[in-house]
Amino acid sequence: MKPDIDSPALTLGIAGAGAMGRGIAQIAAQAGIRVRLFDLAPGAAAAAREAIGATLQGLAVKGKVTTEAAAAAAARIEPAAALDAFADCQIVIEAIVEKLEAKGALLRDLEGVVAEDCILASNTSSLSVTEIAAALKQPGRVAGYHFFNPVPLMKVVEVVDALLTEPWVGEALTQLAHRMGHAPVRARDTPGFIVNHAGRGYVTEALRLLGENVAAFHVIDAVLRDAGGFRMGPFELLDLTGLDVSHPVMESIYRQYYEEPRYRPSALAAQRLAGGLLGRKSGRGFYSYAGGKQQTFPDAAAPGARPQRVWISPARPELARRVAELVQRLGGSFGKSQSPQDGDLIVVTPLGEDASACAAREGLDPARTVAIDALFGLEKRRTLMTTPLTAAAARDEAHGLFAADGVPVGVIRDSAGLVAQRVVAHIVNIGCDIAQQGIATPADIDRAVMLGLGYPKGPLALGDSVGARTVLAILEGLQQGSGDPRYRPSPWLRRRALLGASLLTAEA
Repeated sequence: MKPDIDSPALTLGIAGAGAMGRGIAQIAAQAGIRVRLFDLAPGAAAAAREAIGATLQGLAVKGKVTTEAAAAAAARIEPAAALDAFADCQIVIEAIVEKLEAKGALLRDLEGVVAEDCILASNTSSLSVTEIAAALKQPGRVAGYHFFNPVPLMKVVEVVDALLTEPWVGEALTQLAHRMGHAPVRARDTPGFIVNHAGRGYVTEALRLLGENVAAFHVIDAVLRDAGGFRMGPFELLDLTGLDVSHPVMESIYRQYYEEPRYRPSALAAQRLAGGLLGRKSGRGFYSYAGGKQQTFPDAAAPGARPQRVWISPARPELARRVAELVQRLGGSFGKSQSPQDGDLIVVTPLGEDASACAAREGLDPARTVAIDALFGLEKRRTLMTTPLTAAAARDEAHGLFAADGVPVGVIRDSAGLVAQRVVAHIVNIGCDIAQQGIATPADIDRAVMLGLGYPKGPLALGDSVGARTVLAILEGLQQGSGDPRYRPSPWLRRRALLGASLLTAEA
């Protein structure tokens, strides 16, 4: 029977007084819910209550809450000496160590304590909720309830329905999330749920670019921050999270999906993890952190060279127009001929291709050919790409011209889809496949990713902003150029691209 979530008498049990348990206890208490907090470690629950009280007092000092509200919230949290204290709770959330056996054993013990209609929720981030629930007598009352750290600031929670979860359980947890001021997103039980599943696109593709020696890690970060609009570069993010956390999750999701190529981890990350280059926590990851400050890499100085004339390939008319407008603004000159002449700097605008493929297809001189990403990055940062045969003089002329107004320019090696195109298309494709599998609604996928990962847009809205047909073209180019099934387009993307529909369009 569904509990009365809005009742002032609602009592929530939380097993585990670590960072996650404390965070959940705080937001519940602030929402007027009575909380029983238990931890196996002696004194841990009491210490957690004191820490939450201090946090609430700090919020009162800053004027975020009133002194009275802070005191009242702290008073709603009761340290519990044993699981028996959960006997009258309507909902119990476990937030203990991320081990299947430990979580299953705890929930089995709770079954002997709580009422038959008490909801048992697991804060697991990557384990199968179905498997956790399978050993219980009443698996229908078990659901996933995945919060993100720090809980009071990360305003999203994944409500995960296992195979046997009763509908009323997910409905109650959704309502509880609203009461606690969080945005609930509904997901079917699947490896990574929504956020950790969708997050495979950003860092794994960036690691692949690094592994292919396309560009230095800090250049990839700069492109995705400045041109892609991401708050942090993928290697900054890996350093912040720590490879000891990120890489095992990458491997776990890859294995749970029976080695689906889209989620393939990187040997580079495994090697760095083995070498202890964890990130900020170890003082060195991709970046070094002397005195706690992240290492900085200044942009390479722009050469003084300029091309005599510029010839822009018309193969992608809209992209060519954008580049032509920029060249004109930067004071460049154009040749009069429909084909490049001796001495012209040849500029191509790939979409899911590399510069070599463009030059070969159009019969262009690769020594004078340079590519530019005209889909991303003409205002805050520009990305140039050379063929293996591009002459140093042509590279320097292009760099000097496109940096003439002070906008930073990065020069990368040949890569189908450059940097931003590859990473964004991969993110969109994984988001589309989550929708195709029916793991979550399109709206919940985007909401979860924006709140859980801080992306500028959810993957489906991001795909719509670029254009579904454009994303499809990039992926087809990547798949053709690499032969890797990693880039095969999701049916969700392909069908909507062909029909000119939004990627957020749900099926009736």
